[in-house]
Amino acid sequence: MGMCLPCLSGAEDEVVVTPDPETRRRQLAEAAEKRQKETTYRGIKNPEALERKKKKQEEVEKETLNPLPSGGGGGLKWQVG
Repeated sequence: MGMCLPCLSGAEDEVVVTPDPETRRRQLAEAAEKRQKETTYRGIKNPEALERKKKKQEEVEKETLNPLPSGGGGGLKWQVG
């Protein structure tokens, strides 16, 4: 009858120790962050380049909305004629 459960013969050696709650919380947070990044950048070959492009585009938009005052009116001038 010892043949009924041959897979449990070495089960005592393979006991998995559960990490303490703080370590488990940190691991879960890291896994969630990784999943979020993966879904955010799904289908994008180079996410770093995309971030740089977005940042540059935001800077350009910011400059167009808030132009720096030029010293003496040396900018473009409109002529209506």
